[in-house]
Amino acid sequence: MGLEREWKSALYTYVNQYNRCEIDYRPQTSERIVTDPDFVVERGERMARLDEWYRKRRAVPLRSETSAKLVRTLMDGQEEAVVDVQLYSRLFYEKSGITHREDRIERERLTFMRQSGGWIIGRVEREVPERRPAGEGRPFQQADFVQAMNRPLLNREVLGQGRSSRQQAYRRDLAVAYADRWWNAGNPAFEEFDVDCTNYVSQCLFAGGAPIHYTGRREAGWWYKGYVNGSEMWSYSWAVSNSLERYLSGSSWGLTATVVDRPEQLMLGDVILYDWDGDGRFQHSTVVTAFDAGGMPLVNAHTVSSRHRYWDYRDSYAWTERTVYRLFHIADEF
Repeated sequence: MGLEREWKSALYTYVNQYNRCEIDYRPQTSERIVTDPDFVVERGERMARLDEWYRKRRAVPLRSETSAKLVRTLMDGQEEAVVDVQLYSRLFYEKSGITHREDRIERERLTFMRQSGGWIIGRVEREVPERRPAGEGRPFQQADFVQAMNRPLLNREVLGQGRSSRQQAYRRDLAVAYADRWWNAGNPAFEEFDVDCTNYVSQCLFAGGAPIHYTGRREAGWWYKGYVNGSEMWSYSWAVSNSLERYLSGSSWGLTATVVDRPEQLMLGDVILYDWDGDGRFQHSTVVTAFDAGGMPLVNAHTVSSRHRYWDYRDSYAWTERTVYRLFHIADEF
């Protein structure tokens, strides 16, 4: 327990410095707890990007409140400890006299090393799961996901077998309410995937009244049934960003959408897809859940659980200068 308390004090120092780096982009004057050179360089580049980012947005970061939760201890020795931690950050910033709050949950693996009678962090391994989209064109492996149940979650009566002659409105308020209810957890009525962003967005659209387009073929339609006799029964468009982008680009009935040019044209319940590498393959999905004081969209997401995050993700380690966005305005009626 003594050893654990010692490296935990280094963790507390790390979290304090983490908070400061989220809002203060000047060079640090205090002793650095992290000696990992790759991390130090990457963090410095991100801080410079954030400084420019807030200036362009005409927003002012106010404070960051981050709590660390120990997820797993991989090693706890006399000279070294390796742990997985979950960082839950609440970031407050001001724009046009209004205080905004965004929430984000990330995971890191920290390697603590004893040095000169104290503890430092010699290595920081950060997950960037938004860059690991779920695969398509191959069978999904059951080990990739957290299996909740073996029966269909949406039966054929709920899914429907054809077009409905009666139009219904897209309940954007219900889509947003669902997004805010489940932003940091999986709804137990659905499977929760390791890369869960598109599954989450699809659930939000469904909660808003988007009709299931059931085809029975994974490469076609937009549908979900869960596990059936151990088989994965959902369309790629339900769970894979690149497939959802293709579906929304081409769908002519049921769930349809229009590509818009500017984020200001989006409404609550609309969808943004992200191609981090600019190579035409989209890897991340978000849903619009609010707007800042300047009318720019704020989004919710899974994979890295986020609530009311600024839409362009320039604060993400997944973002690159090559990032391409697809902005989808969901039709008001289905």
